Amino acid sequence: MVNDGYVKLFKAFKNFQYNKEEDIEKIFMGWIKRIMVNTAIDELRRNNMMPEIGGIPEYVWEQADKSGNADQKIIYKELIALVKDLPPSYRVVFNMYVIDGFTHHEIADQLGISVGASKSNLSKARAHLKKTINEGYQEADICSL
Repeated sequence: MVNDGYVKLFKAFKNFQYNKEEDIEKIFMGWIKRIMVNTAIDELRRNNMMPEIGGIPEYVWEQADKSGNADQKIIYKELIALVKDLPPSYRVVFNMYVIDGFTHHEIADQLGISVGASKSNLSKARAHLKKTINEGYQEADICSL
């Protein structure tokens, strides 16, 4: 990946632009970093090696077994399955906030995102879950007719 990054760097060197002579080193280092990061991401995508983020810890599954009746167990497992189907960026914030109890500030620090992005991802995750659940109920109503 490093070799590929340098090849891309040298091929794109003619496109490197800067405004101020005194900031050239900072701009150049940032430009190199961006090319290398994008090269690594491209390689991961090409090989389908994107890591699973925001996994659901095992203790969450165990809580379903402790609940009282069978209906609650089924609903709980269905909800967890819906959470697993969330897009990765939404799922990791949802899991950290709802399941693990982190604050938005802690999530932002750990994931390297802004507090606003954490709040937005949580809101979008909740909206996605609500939409999916509502669609499931609508399908159930249609089937029962």
